[in-house]
Order: sequence, then structure tokens, then C-alpha cells
Amino acid sequence: MAKEKNDTLKDETKKAKKTEKKSGKKTEAKKGNPVVKWFKDLRIEFKNVSWPSWNTVFVNSGIVLGTIVISSAFVGLLDFGLLRLAEFLIGLSQ
Repeated sequence: MAKEKNDTLKDETKKAKKTEKKSGKKTEAKKGNPVVKWFKDLRIEFKNVSWPSWNTVFVNSGIVLGTIVISSAFVGLLDFGLLRLAEFLIGLSQ
């Protein structure tokens, strides 16, 4: 079965190459502006995206903000503790 698919792909590639050779410059003119094509493709892809619901966005945003607050508190406490430790060690050397 895989061999049949491979043969089919080879045949399609050969046909496409023959078509390109016959048409020559005409296919280049039909391509159009690549920027316009990119935006058209982009619009098609946006239609295919499965967008999350507002509830999902709200919950996920809350989780992210909560994680940021907890991480910030941890780093702040760690910084405060290391500062006190450094001050203590400097006080011992004087």
C-alpha cells in the first residue's frame, strides 16, 4: 500500500513538472503578489483555529497570575533571607 502511494506521488510530481515546463512564464504571472497570498492563507488558517472559550481564558489567566504572585513572593523572601545572612556574616568579620 505504501508503494502505491509512493508511485502515485511520483506520478503527480512528474505531471506537475510537465505542466510547469509547458506553461513557462504564464504560471509565474498567475502566482500574484506573495504578500496578498500570505494574508489570504493567514485568514484561512485563522478560521481553522479552535479558539478557547472565555471561561477557559479567564481560568488560565488566573492560574498564570497566581503562579507569578507565588513565585515573586518566594524570590522576595529568598532575597530578604540572603541579605540578612550577608549582613550577619559581614557583622561577624568586623
